[in-house]
Amino acid sequence: MSNITPESIMSDLRYLQLLSRSFPTIADASTEIINLEAILNLPKGTEHFLTDIHGEYEAFQHVLKNASGAVKRKVNEIFGHTLRESEKKEICTLIYYPEEKLQLIKERETDLDDWYLITLNQLVKVCQNVSSKYTRSKVRKALPEEFSYIIQELLHESSVEPNKHAYINVIISTIISTKRSDDFIIAMCNLIQRLTIDSLHIVGDIYDRGPGAHIIMDTLCDYHNFDIQWGNHDILWMGAASGNDACIANVIRMSMRYANLATLEDGYGINLLPLATFAMDMYADDPCTIFAPKMNFADGSYNEKTLRLITQMHKAITVIQLKLEAEIIDRRPDFGMQNRKLLDKIDFERGVFVYEGKEYPLRDTNFPTIDPADPYRLSDEERELMDKIHASFMNSEKLKKHMRCLFTYGGMYLVCNSNLLYHASMPLNEDGSFKHVRIGKKEYWGKKLLCKTDQLIRTAYFDEDGTEEKSFALDYVWYMWCGPDAPSFDKDKMATFERYFIGDKELSKETKGCYYSLRNRADICDRILAEFEVTGPHSHVINGHVPVKIIKGEKPIKADGKLLVIDGGFSKAYQPETGIAGYTLVYHSHGLQLVQHDPFQSRQKAIEEGQDIKSTTFVIEFNSQRMMVKDTDKGQVLVTQIQDLKKLLVAYRTGFIKEKN
Repeated sequence: MSNITPESIMSDLRYLQLLSRSFPTIADASTEIINLEAILNLPKGTEHFLTDIHGEYEAFQHVLKNASGAVKRKVNEIFGHTLRESEKKEICTLIYYPEEKLQLIKERETDLDDWYLITLNQLVKVCQNVSSKYTRSKVRKALPEEFSYIIQELLHESSVEPNKHAYINVIISTIISTKRSDDFIIAMCNLIQRLTIDSLHIVGDIYDRGPGAHIIMDTLCDYHNFDIQWGNHDILWMGAASGNDACIANVIRMSMRYANLATLEDGYGINLLPLATFAMDMYADDPCTIFAPKMNFADGSYNEKTLRLITQMHKAITVIQLKLEAEIIDRRPDFGMQNRKLLDKIDFERGVFVYEGKEYPLRDTNFPTIDPADPYRLSDEERELMDKIHASFMNSEKLKKHMRCLFTYGGMYLVCNSNLLYHASMPLNEDGSFKHVRIGKKEYWGKKLLCKTDQLIRTAYFDEDGTEEKSFALDYVWYMWCGPDAPSFDKDKMATFERYFIGDKELSKETKGCYYSLRNRADICDRILAEFEVTGPHSHVINGHVPVKIIKGEKPIKADGKLLVIDGGFSKAYQPETGIAGYTLVYHSHGLQLVQHDPFQSRQKAIEEGQDIKSTTFVIEFNSQRMMVKDTDKGQVLVTQIQDLKKLLVAYRTGFIKEKN
C-alpha cells in the first residue's frame, strides 16, 4: 500500500466516505480485502454458450440440467469403477429430474431407507465436487433456505475423519427418520445443477419454429446468471410486443407455418379466434395447398379439420403481412426496400407474376382480399382483424414479463472474458472494411451500428406513444428482421413472397452479405475484435444464426479458431440440414470446448430409461495453466475493488476518515 499517497486519498475522499458506510471499521475493510484476494485465486466459473434454441424447450432444459454432459463426466470421475454403469446413469437421471425420478424409485424400491442412505451420501460427494471451485459464501447464497445449514455441514465436513464420520451419518439418518429425504434430495440435485453452470450466454433466437419459446423464457427468467444477445427472431417478437403490426403478422405466420400455436395461445394468451373466423370466411372453398404447415415440426397432432383451419389462417395472415410491410416501405423510402413490394407485379387475370420482363406462373391465384387496382390496401375486415390481434399482443401480461427479461438481460452484443458475442453479422464491404449504414440522417458502422440498433429497439418498446422517435424506431425494428443492412439479417432480401407463390427457386434465392464469406479470414476477425477493443491471444467472435452443416463437411471453427459458429440445429427443422442437434460451447478454467449434441428423444425417456443426450466433446483451446478468477473480467473488477479498499484502510490509519461504531 506504499503507492497510496495522501493526495490520491484526498482526490477520492468523497467516494471513500461513501465506501466507509459499507465497511465502517479497519477490521471490516481488512476482512473484505482478504475475502476478495481469496476469490481472485479460485478457478474461473464455467460459462456455457447456446444459440438458436428456437422453442425446443425440452432439449434446452435437458442441456441445462446435464450441463452439456458435465454432470455425467463428474459422476464418472467421482465413482469410477466403484459403481456399475447403470447405477451411475441412475444418479445422473436423479440429478436432472429429481421429482419425477423419486416417484419411479419409490414404486420399485423395497428398502427405501437403505436407498435414501446410499443416495444421500452419493449426492453429497457430487455436490462437494461441483462446489469446490467456489467460495463458501457463494455456495451459501445458492443454497435453498430451509436446508442451508445442513447442506453446509455436509459439504464442508470430511467423512474420512473418524470423529466426523459418525456426525455426518447422524445428520443423514435424521433426514431420513424425519421424512425429509425427498425434499432434501430435490434441493441437493437442484444445487448440483446450479453450481455446474456458473453463467449462461444465449447467443440469440429463442423464438419461432419450435413449440415452447415461452417455456424457455420462463426458465431464463428464474435462472441464476445469464445474458442474451438478441437474434433476428427475438427482435421480431420484441417488435410485435412493441406494437409493430408487420412484426405481429410475421410472428403469427411463422407459428402457422410450423403448426406451433402453443407459444401464442397457451404461452401468451393471444386470441386467434378473430383470425380463424376471418380465414374460414374468406377461404371457405380454397384448399390453400401451398400454405399447409410443416407437420413434422408441429407442437402436437392435429385432426384434419384443425389442420385445414391452420392452413387457411396461414394464407390469410401472409397476405395481410405483405400489405402491412408495404405500408412501412412506403413510409420509409430511406430503407431502400421498394423492390420488396411485389403484389403490384401480379397479373391477377392471367395468374402470373411479372418481374424484370419475365413471367412466372403463380402457385396460388385466389386473392379474394386483394384489390388489383390498389393491391396494398387492407380491406376493412383485415384492418379490424389486425386491431383485435394488436390489442391481444399489447394486453398480454406474460408477454410483457418476458420482454422485460429480454430487455434487462439482453442486447445486440456482449464482450465477456475476451469473447465478442453477437447473433448474426457485422455488415462489411467486399474489401473487409466496415459497411457504413445510414439510419435517419447519420451513418453508423461496426460497434456504433450495434449500439445504435440496440438503442432503437429499446426506444420502440419503452418510449412514449406518439413521438416521431418511437414511430421511426417501431418501423426500424421490422427493418432489423428483414432489412438488407440490418446486422441481425444482412441478406439482399427476405424472399417470403417468392417462397410461397413462385415455383422457380432462382427467384427465392437470398444472397448473404460479405460478412458471411469474409468471416473465414483471421485478419477480418482481428479487425472486428479490435473494433470492440477485445484483445489477447485467446479472443474469439462467437456467432449463431447460420446452421453449420456438419453432414456437408462444414466446420463450426473458422478463421484459424478466431470465430466460432455454434448454431448446430437445436431446432428440429434444421436437424436434417446439420446432421446434429445443437452445440454448446463450454469455457471453463482448463480451456474452451465445443460439445456436439445428438437429438434429444424426450423428457419422458430421459426419466424412465435414463436416456441422456449423447454428446461429443472437442477441445478447441487448452490452457497450459488453469485460468483463475483474476484472469477474467470479473477479476479486473475485484482488483479495482481491492485497490479502493486498500485506500480506505490507509484513510482510516492516517486519520482522513474516522472508524464508525
